This record gives sequence, C-alpha cells and structure tokens, in this order.
Amino acid sequence: MLSPFLAYLLSVLVLCRIARSQYSSDQCSWRGSGLTHEGHTRDVEQVYLRCSQGFLEWLYPTGAIIINLRPNTLSPAASLLSVCIKPSKESSGTRIYLDRLGKLRLLLREEDQAEGRVHCFSIQDGALFIEAVPQKDISRKITAFQYELVNHRPGADPYSLSAPCQPCTDAEVLLAVCTSDFVARGTILGVTQEDDQTSVAVSLSQLYRQKTQVFVSGGGQAKYWTGFMKMPRQCRVKSGEGVFLFTGTVRFGEAWLSCAPRYKDFLRVYQDAKQQGTNPCHLDTD
Repeated sequence: MLSPFLAYLLSVLVLCRIARSQYSSDQCSWRGSGLTHEGHTRDVEQVYLRCSQGFLEWLYPTGAIIINLRPNTLSPAASLLSVCIKPSKESSGTRIYLDRLGKLRLLLREEDQAEGRVHCFSIQDGALFIEAVPQKDISRKITAFQYELVNHRPGADPYSLSAPCQPCTDAEVLLAVCTSDFVARGTILGVTQEDDQTSVAVSLSQLYRQKTQVFVSGGGQAKYWTGFMKMPRQCRVKSGEGVFLFTGTVRFGEAWLSCAPRYKDFLRVYQDAKQQGTNPCHLDTD
C-alpha cells in the first residue's frame, strides 16, 4: 500500500502528464486546449516555436496565449525574415494581435480568420498575442493556422508572400538557381487574373528541382510537367511565346514565381559565369 506522500507524488505526476498532453509543443507546432485554462483565464501561456514552418491549433480558447516565432539558428539575416500565417477557414473564437514590447496592434479579427487568406508581417513586429473572445459556449471554437518564415529577396515587401515585380539581376538569377524551392524550364500556357494575384499556367520540359510536388507529371512517354505559379496582380504578367527558366518559392503548398528570365538569356549569363568561375552552383544545361 502506498504511503500518503507517494500517493500524492503519483497524483502530481499524473496531472503533469495530462497538462503536457493538452499543451504540447515540438518546437515546430503547438496544440493546446483552453479547458485547462478556465480556472485562471487571466494567465497568459507563453509558446516558443523555432522552425521555418509549422502549425498552431488552440481548442476551446479561453484567456490568451503568446506565440514567439523565431528561426532555429540566429544570424544577422534573421532580422530580415517575415512571418506569414494562413488561418484555417474554420478558425474562430479569438482575435490575433502583434505584441511588440507590450503594445498590441490588431492583425486579424475573428471574422477575418474565416477568409483563410495569408497575412504576413516582419519578424521585428513582435510576437503573436492571441486573445480569446468571450463566449457562452466555447466547445465549438477552435483557432488554427499554419505559419512559415519567409526569407525575401532584397527589395521585397515584408508584408507580402510575393517577390518584387522588377526583373532579377544576373547575380540574383544565378543565386536563385541554387536556393529556390523549384527550378524548371518551360513555357507559359495561360494567365488568369484573380482577386489580388495572378495565376500562371505552365508546361515544363525540364524540372531541375521542386521542394514539394507542386508540379505533376503529364504521364505517358512524353516527359513534361504541368502546374500553376502565383504572382502579384500588379506585376501584370502576360502570356508570351518562348522558353523560360522559372524559379521561385513554395508557400503553403503553392508555387510563387520569383526570377523568370528567358532561357536563352539565362544560358548566356550562366555560361559567362562558368567561364569566369563565379557560378555559385551547377545546373545541367545539356
């Protein structure tokens, strides 16, 4: 038979395990429940996430939580990062603020989250302060979003997913070949204007690299891939003939175009750099 002290210690360990299961973080993502928060709703839970991407899911939100997003490695370039979040269309029950040195700035109202649109901000703007909206019935409320840390090219808008519209320099093109989430050669099939962005349909004859499966194989004996790339609407891209080198980033499962020179122009730049020994990396252009 357990002594009173051992019985008490065992009960404490059980409660700690329950708390850990309800408020868990793997450094990339966090899932928690406000049901453990009801008795002390004035307390603010601090959450630290240190990955380039992940998700948050807060069930039955009560009180408030602060989400501190940081890269897993510190460097001077980290201060130039942006944070982009994409709420689930079922996300509700909270308001989301930016908290910089105790000063709050509203980022998303409860009704804004249901739109499921991506919102970006500079990592220097502070942490995310997520405040539960008082509810009579919290059982139907869940706040959920994905996040990504974005490293923009110089001159890009930290409050947007997209790259600036101006053409890339030769040096930027060569660097994009080495660092982009996707690199491909192909043609433009068509352009569709959407609310605040442009969708470019492409056919790819060569897929050098893709971070995730955003482009799909056409199948059969012919070797080609198809897919879509996003651009800001203000860039006013048009359908055009010719072969291009496409580079860009994958954000929330979508391909965003950055540098896209005509392939013949890229070949000239690449060959010149190769002769001078200044290519940052190799690409099979045969």
